[in-house]
Amino acid sequence: MKDLFGNALLDYQNGNYTENIITSTSISDNDVLPLPYLFRGFKDMPKLEKKALKLSKGFVLDVGCGAGSHSLYLQEKGLKVKAIDISKGAIEVSNQRGVLHAEEKNILDESETFDTILLLMNGTGIFQELSEVSKYLAHLKKLLKPNGQVLIDSSDIKYMYEDDDGGFWMDSNANYYGELDYFLSYKDEEELPMKWLYLDFNTLLTACASVGLKCELILEGEHFDYLARITN
Repeated sequence: MKDLFGNALLDYQNGNYTENIITSTSISDNDVLPLPYLFRGFKDMPKLEKKALKLSKGFVLDVGCGAGSHSLYLQEKGLKVKAIDISKGAIEVSNQRGVLHAEEKNILDESETFDTILLLMNGTGIFQELSEVSKYLAHLKKLLKPNGQVLIDSSDIKYMYEDDDGGFWMDSNANYYGELDYFLSYKDEEELPMKWLYLDFNTLLTACASVGLKCELILEGEHFDYLARITN
């Protein structure tokens, strides 16, 4: 990984903001990801994120922390937070912004236990593929303290396959429709493509049950997105 995402965050943090990140997927065209959005405060966050932050309790793990916006809000509320991200630049920015405990780490390498684990901004994305979901959920289960919770959001992107007649053009022989290739570019450089997973709620519910976890729907957004709580 070139860590173009981290480079972009560092540019913005250090006053060198000239361009935004460009993203696309295997089923969607280029889209702009504005850098200021990644540095937003609580009042500018979507309602699903606000709800997740309000439900957070105890010792919190912020997975895929990015620029640290969620961690900073929780710290200000007096919670103990550990922020992790696989992007070295993101961790540098989080530290610079005042996140007290930020670490470059993959969730699968985490071993501490937590009262709340946050996976936001399509948190199911890190599962990468449907076949990997149970492995990740089993690992998250090990990281939960008694009465702990995972707060995770995603979207059911079935609507992206809908045709003008209201039917769906999904290939029945293809992989699960939420499995996408994700592309990112910044300042004319392209990152290596990533696997990225959007998971509908019922599929998440079934996957949780398969590893002995409970899953409840907490809130639905305006555009096929949802927030779920996973518990032991």
